[in-house]
Amino acid sequence: MKLRDSLVSALKSLSANKLRSSLTMLGIVIGVTAVIGLMSVGRGAQAMVTSTFEQMGTNVIFVVSRNPEAPGAAALRPTGNPNLSLDDAEALANPNIVHSVVAIAPSSQDFAEVTAADESVTVSISGVTPEEQRALNNPIASGQFISERNVAYRDMVVVLGDVVAEELFGSDDPLGQEVKIKGKRFTVIGVLEAKGGAFMGISMDEVVMTPLTTFQTKLFTQRTVRGELAVQSIAVKVSSAEAIDGAMEEIEDVLRKRHRISDDDENDFAVISQEEIVGMLQQVTGVFTIFLGAIAGISLLVGGIGIMNIMLVSVTERTREIGIRKAVGAKRRDILIQFLMEAAMLSLVGGGIGIAGGWLVSRLASRIEIGGQTIPSVVSLDIVILAISVSVLIGLISGIYPALRAARLNPIDALHYG
Repeated sequence: MKLRDSLVSALKSLSANKLRSSLTMLGIVIGVTAVIGLMSVGRGAQAMVTSTFEQMGTNVIFVVSRNPEAPGAAALRPTGNPNLSLDDAEALANPNIVHSVVAIAPSSQDFAEVTAADESVTVSISGVTPEEQRALNNPIASGQFISERNVAYRDMVVVLGDVVAEELFGSDDPLGQEVKIKGKRFTVIGVLEAKGGAFMGISMDEVVMTPLTTFQTKLFTQRTVRGELAVQSIAVKVSSAEAIDGAMEEIEDVLRKRHRISDDDENDFAVISQEEIVGMLQQVTGVFTIFLGAIAGISLLVGGIGIMNIMLVSVTERTREIGIRKAVGAKRRDILIQFLMEAAMLSLVGGGIGIAGGWLVSRLASRIEIGGQTIPSVVSLDIVILAISVSVLIGLISGIYPALRAARLNPIDALHYG
């Protein structure tokens, strides 16, 4: 029997039992829909991480405190007092020491409730300097950014993220208005442009920025082990991506000398390039995506079991038909191919419907807001090919046993069946 004849025979057999075939395909439809929908959300999270860092530029280095006694990534978790200070940042700003430096932006962060009239929101409070705008690309939508004068005089002023300004003041102009942080009054002098995305798990639009000196002395006072006012991180923008490696070595040399770290001791800080941060976050989101796909893949497995079950029932129902075909010359191979073709068609058609369902689910998921922001979904070709290939493979594997059972039937016994 030719392959085309087997295909036609399989289609006729499936169309003769439309309801049963539809219910059998349902497991594959749900499985493929789940795989495409969930993995597209995972890919969207990866794309959002990459986009966030691309907005900052590819030539930024981050210096953060590190606990030399803690292993691996745990060393970067904030424990005790930070090890970096404003003096460290000023030392790194010297172009004679870090030759390719363009901008130095020390900062500290903490969370607090911000209130205005009857509205309140708990967001990240960042103590920054004017260089923050240049180093990390924080354009202003209205008003002005933190100035040198604000830092020098420890002014009680804030710049609001786009989402924070909308939540606190709605359609009103926030400039010149007052907000309260930890019971202290601050005047709004600017609003940041909406950026979307997140950095270190914090929405770029849900932040409140205040002068670093104000943050250190009036909101969240922290000192290093050397007694200096502490900063949690220092962003170093260099002239180009090619200058990053040399700048990282120079930064490490400067800070080791300043912190009086001997040759045998480990650093109490970490120097991380933006590329390394993106790589680490993409690795995490990649594992998350695979995990989602594996969970969704269970639905495909259940769908495959359903196909095997129905194909076994079909073999039993068509035992006499199989006997007649063998009696008129059909070979075991012909019977085997026909039943495998039926299983493959069930999974292929179900997979096709599942692709449409997965695309629809991903579009709906991209409209759901979580924490004031949406995660874009990315339906890529490789996800679609993976989902449909796995569904057909599961269909074929599920159909092998029923097909072999049908092919091995004795034609005389089959003719007497029923």
